[in-house]
Order: sequence, then structure tokens, then C-alpha cells
Amino acid sequence: MKKTGRTSFISGIISFLLIGYALASGQPEMLKTSGHSKKGASQWVYPTNGVHSNFGCNKSNNNCIATRSTSDPSDPQFPSQWISNWTMFRVMSDYKKNPPPYTNPPATLKPSAYTVSYGTTYYDANYVPADKDGTGAMMEHYDKYCLPIFPRKNNNYTCSFISLGNKAYFLTYDDKPSDMPPCCQFSPMNHPPRTDFIKHLDYSAKRSKNLNGSIQAYEWKAMLAQGGPLFGYSFDKEASPDIYTSAWYRHPQSFFFSGDDTKANAPIVSQNYTSFRAEKPVPKDTWDQVAKMCPKTNIPKCHLFPGQ
Repeated sequence: MKKTGRTSFISGIISFLLIGYALASGQPEMLKTSGHSKKGASQWVYPTNGVHSNFGCNKSNNNCIATRSTSDPSDPQFPSQWISNWTMFRVMSDYKKNPPPYTNPPATLKPSAYTVSYGTTYYDANYVPADKDGTGAMMEHYDKYCLPIFPRKNNNYTCSFISLGNKAYFLTYDDKPSDMPPCCQFSPMNHPPRTDFIKHLDYSAKRSKNLNGSIQAYEWKAMLAQGGPLFGYSFDKEASPDIYTSAWYRHPQSFFFSGDDTKANAPIVSQNYTSFRAEKPVPKDTWDQVAKMCPKTNIPKCHLFPGQ
């Protein structure tokens, strides 16, 4: 089914994939997750081709593992634990002629084509949550400007996404909009990317020519082929030493994707990593915020997208 018109990152995924998978399985209102069924979960489970969940991945599509040609470079991987600041560019114009990945700042765009904000990501693949539901922890903290995937004109507030095992939470702070709770459950099935997550995305030789060929770029080609949103990562082509451990590996360069292009006016978003380092995050400064800010029981589901 070919999608037409503009589409945002999450809403495009929901409308194209979520409905399609549900109809194909004959389960429009029930998803099978982690070995058990969860009624009413469909609005809060976002297919990402295996990157954040295995929803829609099965033997028929090789469990969402992308095919590589013999000429493609080997896959880069995340360190098992890391912290990185990043600069986020919300790109409003000129992105069709000048697609991501971008330098920091984007050399192919005029400053008037984008806005700039900042944040930090914390990652620990070894973390096991208290409820033992899955593994891994990741916190993406957006300082003073939240991730523009929601259809809101004003995203000028601080927010965090925290994944603990299979569950993901959305936190807001003192500058939050009045209609948002300090904590809600973003998804019951949205784990951090695994260290080898790039195997779920297709190598893009075309995008890898950006930045003078110094990167390896990856994207979800099947989604783009159906007129859906962009979802991609790029890594440095050459390995370099870690500033914290001195270990050599190919560092992540950016995460780029389609944002909400209606009220948020974010057709393209690029998070460009800076000071990426294999440092273990401190729980009290990161994922422990879930226990502090969320109710002990009956954590409300997030209502961030139309229809939720």
C-alpha cells in the first residue's frame, strides 16, 4: 500500500505497519509480546524493524535482519555501556536536496533551515530491571526542547525517554506543559537498541557518500519504499580510540529520522553525537528517575499521538 502525503516518524509507522501486521495476523486488538498477550497494547507498540522491539519480525522476513552484499562494510556496534552528548537539528527546509546525514552543524544547509537544541544519551546493555522484564537500559534526555515527533506546536520543554528492559517511560520536568504528567508509560515493548542493532537496517551506499565518504550510513529501506518515514543511523567509517577507555571502534556519528511535519514542523531531525565515550552511566542520575517520578502502581499510559 503506497502512502501519500507527508508523514511523521511514529504516526507513519503506526498507520502503515501496525495496522498491516495486525490484519495479517488476524489480531487487530491483541499483540503477542514477550511470550504473552497484552490487550489494548497496539497503540503503544511501535514497530521499528527489530531496533526497539521484535514486533512484526518473523521467519518470513528473516527476523528483520537486513541482507548485506559482499561489497558492504562490516557492521559497526555500540559499546556495551556508553554516554554521549548530542546536538539536535530540527530541519524545516532544503532537506530534499540536502538529505541527512549531516555534519555538525549541517554544512549543506543554511542556518535558517534548521533549529538547534541539545541533549544526552545514557546506555547500558548489561542492565537488568527489577521486574526482570527484558534487559538493557537507555535514557535520552532532551534539554529545553523535547523530541519533535509529537504533533505539538510548542516542544520547548525538557523531557526524557527511559527504556528499562522492555518497558519505556516518558518523563517531563518543571518546564513541562500543563497537560502533561511528570511520568507516563510510553510503551510496554520498546527496549534499547542492542549493541548489534545495525543488523536490522539496510546499508545505504548513497547516504554513505555524504560527509566526503567518511561515514557508513544505514536506513530502513522497506519503510521508505512504501512512502513511509525515514529512520537511519550513521557511524564513522574508520575506527578511533575511545576518549574514556582508549578502545578502538567505529563511533556513532548521527541518528536521523522523520519528525512530525505538521504542528512541530520537523520533517527531518538529526541527532549528531559529540563526546561519545564508553563510560558506564550512574543509575541514580539516570534510570532511577523512573522509580522517583512515576507512581508505584498504575503508571498512566502516555497520550502523545492522535487516537491514543
